Amino acid sequence: MNLENVYPKPPKRLRDLNGFGPRSEEILAEVEIHSVEDFMAMDPYELYAQLLPMKGMGLNSIYAILGARENLSWLEVAKTRKIEILLRLDDLGLAPK
Repeated sequence: MNLENVYPKPPKRLRDLNGFGPRSEEILAEVEIHSVEDFMAMDPYELYAQLLPMKGMGLNSIYAILGARENLSWLEVAKTRKIEILLRLDDLGLAPK
């Protein structure tokens, strides 16, 4: 995914991505994601799988990851793509029980 096609001004820090902040940077650092380039290079579902065991991570986390990648609110992602995302998570064995 090309950042220039998604963000009018490409973000320099993870906290500059849509829906992210300082806490997001801390959480992502725990899985060795330290830059926007690292984040964008990683498959969002693989990243979700790595974050899922952490305290407080749940379904909203995948919405936030996808929203940050696409410059959308996580709420918009949840509202418009919930079924698609849940089916993909189910295929990967990551769907909520």
